[in-house]
Amino acid sequence: MLNLRKKILVAIDGSPYSDKAAEEAVRMAAGNRSQFKSKIYALLVVPNAQSSSYSDFVPVKPLTESEQWEDIRKRIFYIIEKSAAEYDIPLEMIVEAGEPAEKLVEFAKEEGVDVIVIGSSGKGFLQRRLKGSVSHRVAELAPCSVYLVRA
Repeated sequence: MLNLRKKILVAIDGSPYSDKAAEEAVRMAAGNRSQFKSKIYALLVVPNAQSSSYSDFVPVKPLTESEQWEDIRKRIFYIIEKSAAEYDIPLEMIVEAGEPAEKLVEFAKEEGVDVIVIGSSGKGFLQRRLKGSVSHRVAELAPCSVYLVRA
């Protein structure tokens, strides 16, 4: 197997599952001993801002425009930043708004990602049917390999 530079996309949301996925993505990148360093893209997808209704007097600001956004962003990306710096892995952190599965797949296609690393909560059949599963949808729609990580 050729060990060339890999583009690794990791889904980040601040949960223990995404923290574990971040650690696995760094391990994957650090394991590439060739002269070409792998690069990690850490993608946080925040929900679209709630739409205002006629009863709202003040429209709701998106989370990324709130006063506490910088603190929230630092906490969410803390594990991936720390781990990537420890192994000197190139890291790009991206924040987008929208539906997580769609944004992850779209980003993977646009950037030519080699593998998507995503945490899986291990929901049972009923919960997955009722709430949906981002990791399941990504695995079905991704243009590349998907590595599911359990915490």
